[in-house]
Amino acid sequence: MNWMGSAAADGAKAGQAVLQAKLAGMPEGSAGVNGEPEASPSSQRSGEESSLSLEEIKLRLRTFARERDWDQFHTPRNLVLALVGEVGELAECFQWKGEVADGLPEFTEKEKVHVAEELSDCLMYLLRLSDKCGVDLARSVTDKMDKNATKYPADVVRGSSKKYTEYKQAARAASPSREEAAP
Repeated sequence: MNWMGSAAADGAKAGQAVLQAKLAGMPEGSAGVNGEPEASPSSQRSGEESSLSLEEIKLRLRTFARERDWDQFHTPRNLVLALVGEVGELAECFQWKGEVADGLPEFTEKEKVHVAEELSDCLMYLLRLSDKCGVDLARSVTDKMDKNATKYPADVVRGSSKKYTEYKQAARAASPSREEAAP
């Protein structure tokens, strides 16, 4: 799914494949059929993670878009709509599968590669959106994790999926009111 139109979508898919190859450290021209990078499932799940930082990926995406004069299309609105489309494509990978275990043991290698590609699409659009919105995503994630740690103290919420408002209500109900506590 692509928000730029069918001709632009074809170009974007090919460009996206080249970008994915670059981000994966594949040499230029190593793309497979239809401009898509050759899938290497073993390298995707070998336990070796890329050392690229969010900032490095963001800069590569910015350069990639500018080299193609796509910056004009990368408005926050367009990027968020493209992100929603990619999240939908990721959701399709899991549709009708029931609960899925960690590591996707019931998925074929082809399905695992597809999940990895859709996750990459989502991450790239998210990083591009954060760049265009002027949001330091690494700092925002750190701040949000700190905020969540306060809202969901491990000793209070361990093993529960309740929303933090339910914990607050339970805490208020468990503590005596000022009137009850007064002598």
